[in-house]
Amino acid sequence: MYKYIDTVRKKRSRQEHTKDQQRLYEDLAWTWPIISPPEEYKEESERIRKVILKYSQISVKTLLNLGCGGGHVDSVLKKYFAITGVDVSKNMLALAKKLNPEVSYRNGDMRTVKLKEKFDAVLIHDSINYMLTQNDLRAAFRTAHLHLKPGGVLYTFVEEHDKLRQPNVHFSTHKKDNTEITFIEHQYDPNPKDTTYESTFVSLVRRNKKLEIYTDRHLCGIFQLKTWSKILREIGFNVKQLRFKYSKLPKGKAIPELVCLKPAG
Repeated sequence: MYKYIDTVRKKRSRQEHTKDQQRLYEDLAWTWPIISPPEEYKEESERIRKVILKYSQISVKTLLNLGCGGGHVDSVLKKYFAITGVDVSKNMLALAKKLNPEVSYRNGDMRTVKLKEKFDAVLIHDSINYMLTQNDLRAAFRTAHLHLKPGGVLYTFVEEHDKLRQPNVHFSTHKKDNTEITFIEHQYDPNPKDTTYESTFVSLVRRNKKLEIYTDRHLCGIFQLKTWSKILREIGFNVKQLRFKYSKLPKGKAIPELVCLKPAG
């Protein structure tokens, strides 16, 4: 009997440590502006702006940001466009509203949200990583197509299925006021044949020099590049693939970008 109870406890413990938690968007959302400061988004945001303006066939004044998170990209792009941001996390939206009070934010899922307006451009930033299946991707891209004016473009980028190193570990330390956080991210794909991988976070938080340790697990989607293009074309986009040589990447590396035009007429 005791052996059985001990086995059940161990099983529950393993489940607690392997389930999809996404605490970063719930009780740990307050750490986001510290571990990923808005000022670090300038380079990629300017890149997004330039690509959208170059490939759009219409004048771009309005932009829909699906999965806007804490609004860090918006803090740059709001200088150029009137932005509407959508996110499923109310905690992240609260951060975004505080950072960008002039931006219109809505609570919603990028796969199902329906707004009563259309936009000159649509952006899906790294939130696209939370689309776990081809049906999720298809739903998100249909939402973008539905809300995009003819001649406008959707900008997104991909996590390439065959480029995820095993394991992939990143860490950084940031400090704000009396809080210092060392943030560790561990990416691992236990089954390269499916469309998901695990991203586990460990946050070492010192507030007034007192240490607190938080763990968090995120299940993310990963697909072959040809799958992204195939789905986008099925929905009705003309797709152009670019590569962004982000300065923080190792030499010779680049991020695949997809610029998706909604044809006019």
